[in-house]
Amino acid sequence: MTALARWCLRRRLAVILLWCAVLLGVGTSALVGGSSYSNQYDVPGTESGRANTLISQNFPDRQGDSDTIVWHTGKGTDAATDDVRDTQVEKTMDRTLDRIAALPGVGKVQSPYGGSGSGSATDSGAGSGTDSGSGSDSGSGSRSAPGSGDREQQERVSRDGRTAYATVTFDAPVDKLDKKDVQRVVDTAQRAGQDVPGMDVELGGPGIALTEKQEGHMSEVVGIAVAAVVLLVAFGSLAAMSLPLVTALVSVGTATLGIGLLSHVMTVADFAPMLGTLIGLGVGIDYALFIVTRHRRGLKEGLPVGEAAERAVASAGRAVVFAGVTVCIALLGMLVLRLSFLNGVAVAASLTVVLAVLSSVTLVPALLGVIGKRALSRRERRRLAEHGPELPDGLHVGGEESCAGETSVGAGPVGAASGDAARPRVADGAAGGHDGDCDDAGDGAGEAAGSDAAHKPRSRARACATARWSAFVARHPRLLGGIAALVMVVLAVPVTGLQLGTSDQGSNPRTTTTRQAYDLLADGFGPGTNGPLTLVGEIDDAKAKLDFEKLPDKLRDVEGVAHVSGSELDGNGGTGVITVVPDSAPQAERTSQLVEDLRKDVLPEATGSSSLDVQVGGVTAAHDDFASVILGKLPLFVGVVVSLGCALLLVAFRSIGIPLKAALMNVMAVAAACGVVVALFQWGWGSGLMGLGGSGPIEPFLPVIMVSVLFGLSMDYQVFLVSRMYEEWRLTGDNRRSVRVGLAETGRVINSAAVIMIAVFGAFVLSGDRIIAMFGIGLAAAVALDAFVLRTLLVPALMHMLGSANWWLPRWMERWLPRISIEPEPIPEPVPEPVPEPVVAGVGGAVPAPRDEPHNGLSSDSQKRPLR
Repeated sequence: MTALARWCLRRRLAVILLWCAVLLGVGTSALVGGSSYSNQYDVPGTESGRANTLISQNFPDRQGDSDTIVWHTGKGTDAATDDVRDTQVEKTMDRTLDRIAALPGVGKVQSPYGGSGSGSATDSGAGSGTDSGSGSDSGSGSRSAPGSGDREQQERVSRDGRTAYATVTFDAPVDKLDKKDVQRVVDTAQRAGQDVPGMDVELGGPGIALTEKQEGHMSEVVGIAVAAVVLLVAFGSLAAMSLPLVTALVSVGTATLGIGLLSHVMTVADFAPMLGTLIGLGVGIDYALFIVTRHRRGLKEGLPVGEAAERAVASAGRAVVFAGVTVCIALLGMLVLRLSFLNGVAVAASLTVVLAVLSSVTLVPALLGVIGKRALSRRERRRLAEHGPELPDGLHVGGEESCAGETSVGAGPVGAASGDAARPRVADGAAGGHDGDCDDAGDGAGEAAGSDAAHKPRSRARACATARWSAFVARHPRLLGGIAALVMVVLAVPVTGLQLGTSDQGSNPRTTTTRQAYDLLADGFGPGTNGPLTLVGEIDDAKAKLDFEKLPDKLRDVEGVAHVSGSELDGNGGTGVITVVPDSAPQAERTSQLVEDLRKDVLPEATGSSSLDVQVGGVTAAHDDFASVILGKLPLFVGVVVSLGCALLLVAFRSIGIPLKAALMNVMAVAAACGVVVALFQWGWGSGLMGLGGSGPIEPFLPVIMVSVLFGLSMDYQVFLVSRMYEEWRLTGDNRRSVRVGLAETGRVINSAAVIMIAVFGAFVLSGDRIIAMFGIGLAAAVALDAFVLRTLLVPALMHMLGSANWWLPRWMERWLPRISIEPEPIPEPVPEPVPEPVVAGVGGAVPAPRDEPHNGLSSDSQKRPLR
């Protein structure tokens, strides 16, 4: 790491230009090649997946996206517009639908009035919440029962005559639609509402939703602005504040553009770029923060700019690389699920983290060389010039006395020799105050005699606050540990009611046209109209065909069914489709129960006398199948990720207890964070106030991604906290002292990094995307709980209670485990030439033997370690 830092410093202009060239090259390629993201989250091999495949193969015209135009009358004072069959309303909508049918990108329009530009209407469900291929429109080459067109047209008008809908089928699936074509349809339809008094026109469906996605980057701007404020307060220097932001933006920008190119070679979900940005900004700013903080400390100690930057990268950079590797391992754990779109998410997010690490260990030192001494504020530079460099960590002479008057953490025992406090120690450089360093945690009463008042520690109050908290936890571990555990358990309670599924447009904010169309359809035709089920039968003989034609009559008597369409066959008669409209909303548990009843009881009983094979598809069936697959593979995924993390911690800290506690803490953090998400999004507690729409189920892949991201990020905190404790344990063998020192000296690092991540993650609530808002709130809650409850309260409390058992490792495992170190690289210190003792005349002219150097009560290991 030292050699890499030195190379980047000497060739800083080349490094900066190289990163700019990479960003420009990837951006140009992305601009030319575009992107090919996917919003199809179905799982091949499931029943709903087979149903969609049969429809795509035998009904080619259904491959296009199907959306809905809904109009509602009766809100005006003109009695002539109280019914959708009134002359003015019908003429206006007929003319509007004809215009829409002629727009580019539109395949056909099915109207409740018939007329030019409209195909025969044979679907009984609006399907505004359905995915491509799951509707039930008929097309060329298909045939239906005589007179079914007139019947279906009548069923597109509500019983009270005030609501009607038409189906617009585009000539491409939703992931290949041109947003401009969809916007023309929306504008044309909504102009009709302005022509007729008292008529509302709204649109719904997957394609229409494309026009509601926010193209701006308000969430990123807000997150970066909050991070900038935190960094400015921490550093007091605009140059130092801007450096982590610049490096994070460069790495995230390159990664986001690269993800667009990646989407051409593998399936990448449409939310992957936003998720990558969310993760990349959080880790990118934090990784650069650690290095810049260490560099500033070196400058305060009087080191030249180049040497301070080299030491910063050699120490903090090593921890950054280790942290980045753990995050990537956790993210790539999603590959064990073998789901194509999650594979793309894992690779895309890992690419963002890799680029964040590379920019931190290459671009950061180059920029540090450019800004020079401006990494310090003006006041700090003036103080350095007037009073000289600060003492390095651990060189303060005298007892480290806490504000309360008792011996502070990191100090020797009360009454120990003044040299005992001179032990080198590592403080991880928290950002707070100006650096928030706890280096000066206590050189209080025992400062060297004759020391100038100007050399007194300047962050003593801040350090004492951290030391007081550490001592407070040490005095009350059982009480505080119990409170922390109770908080986590209470927050995790909502997880017991977790409902996995994909929320539909009924969960959108009420101001959106898709939500208003959803509500109009539900009020006029029943909630199931927004997500009909599609039954697809494979017919291979006359008996099977007869059973399939009888099936609609049998289905009408099934509990939970509101309406059933007549059977429809393809041109060859080998595949048939029946549309079933439930009496409940697509995301309701009652609809999921209907799907299960159809599959397990109704259909096997109705088709048992023939070779007819019927598959249940549709939006609810697809979501239930997806959730079932995820839940089935979730234990394997969690086991792999937790095992890999425990193995890393086992090798790094050579302890059985540390990895087990880390695994328990991670599971608790994920459970509590998921509980917060369930309360907000599934139960709807406060989601409306935050503009997140109504309540709905939780996305099935949310727990998977949260486990990956949180496990990787929490490993950072675990490493920073426990590595300092482990270092103290190796020196003293005193568990109580080790835990107090570790918490006091790293608490500000963890808290400062967490504040930035919470700000960045929480800002993504403003994205306008429900899925990204779930990620943002879930990860912000997880990081807050992990940093402020687990790592600074529950973990040290447990370690106090367990005592030396924290560090137990069987001897055979000690010999078997490989040795790796996440400690900073040794920095050679100049060794002074030994000064010979003066010859003193004594009795008989004998020369006294040389005196041994005082050991200051330290182990030989601590004397050999360099100062950092």
